[in-house]
Amino acid sequence: MTADLAFASALEQAELVRTRVVSPLELVDLYLARIDRLNPELNAYITVTADLARDAARKAERAPSDDRPPFFGVPISIKDLQATAGVRTTQGSRAFFDDVPDHDARCVSLLRQAGFIMLGKTNTPELGAGPFTEPLAFGPCLNPWDLTRTPSGSSGGAASALAAGLCPIAQASDAGGSIRNPAAACGLVGLKPSRGRVSNAPFSNDWLSTAGVLTHTVADTAAALDILSAPVFGDPWPAAPPARAFLGEVGAATGALRIAFTSAAPYAPVVVEDPVREAVQTTARWLEALGHEVFEQAPDWPGAELNEVMADIAVARFAARAPASELLEPINRMSVERARNLSVAAYVTAVDKFQVFSRRLASIFHQCDVALMPTTAVARPPLSGSFQAALAAADPRAAFAELVSYFPPPFTRPWNITGQPAISLPLHTDETGFPIGVQLVGRPGAEATLLRLAAQLEAAHPWRDRRPAMAA
Repeated sequence: MTADLAFASALEQAELVRTRVVSPLELVDLYLARIDRLNPELNAYITVTADLARDAARKAERAPSDDRPPFFGVPISIKDLQATAGVRTTQGSRAFFDDVPDHDARCVSLLRQAGFIMLGKTNTPELGAGPFTEPLAFGPCLNPWDLTRTPSGSSGGAASALAAGLCPIAQASDAGGSIRNPAAACGLVGLKPSRGRVSNAPFSNDWLSTAGVLTHTVADTAAALDILSAPVFGDPWPAAPPARAFLGEVGAATGALRIAFTSAAPYAPVVVEDPVREAVQTTARWLEALGHEVFEQAPDWPGAELNEVMADIAVARFAARAPASELLEPINRMSVERARNLSVAAYVTAVDKFQVFSRRLASIFHQCDVALMPTTAVARPPLSGSFQAALAAADPRAAFAELVSYFPPPFTRPWNITGQPAISLPLHTDETGFPIGVQLVGRPGAEATLLRLAAQLEAAHPWRDRRPAMAA
């Protein structure tokens, strides 16, 4: 029964608290016990706020029952890139090992206001840089489905914790696939919202990154998006408000959609592995059976040049916030150095190409409502032992080459450029039961369409009963 409760959705737990079937303290104690038992193997949490969580749960139990927020008393994990007032925020780095902010990030503040209780901070690559979660400061995070595999990154700790039943919902963020890739690797739902849908306050809203959540269900994802979709005056590009609450889209009729799909690699040397290709093609058949018009067509991929453009833009913004510290990992010191040697003209050229690529990529949506494609090209992403060896040898260029060759994110990164919403769904597994995600991409601002379609697929091909063996 305790395992079943641990894997109950956040909405289900909120209802159990509301009806007094369980108390906030019972939920907090359940997860803290599971963290004590499983986290030493997984390394999903790097800071556990047990005392603060229990204090918050006791306070919640004394609160009046009228006008309680929607997730009153429900635990949550917070990715350690997000500032948390009074709790250290390391960003996965020795340079920030003891940093304790005096404020919450906007998304954290909204989650607290919604009634969530923070269990702790989850592991992330240093400064969120990389599609893996193996910071030198804290060590690798492992995938509960297979401890020889990565949960991906940069929200790898969040995904590992959620997949193992160490929280019912996990805060995450995505600048190039950092919600969607871990969702695919760990059998979870991961939505990257539209640019401007979720404010990055108190920091500037950069083009690429957005906060969000990882969940077990489409309904939890929709309900969390309702909470996080609260723009701040001064946000540079707030998304248009939705026609109704996102949770109301779950179960709503989709209508017959035009859906373009591709399972082909967007450029060499990327190779889409057979189980991933088969997952996309099977999903296309399922969508056709559900009454949608499905046809094969790839976006106008920019090719490998996209990586260089992304690198120039990303490192420039990265260096503006990262310290020039010997405590940084070699690859991130290299990024800071690259950015500080980047001319203004080169940066403006990269921004111009960024806009051209964005229009090219988005042009496919003149022909379709939704695009279907892999989330990751790799079916069972490995731990990056050779990558870490290159880091340990202080050879950042070799490390970067190893990173790009072993686990490139060619299917997720483009939609951070266009700013369109994209969701990874855990519809498939390989022959061993390891999860394989597929990605749906919507038109700008069209989270409602994605949520309706994702919920339709969830109802027709449910995944809720799948759990890692170690999490029983």
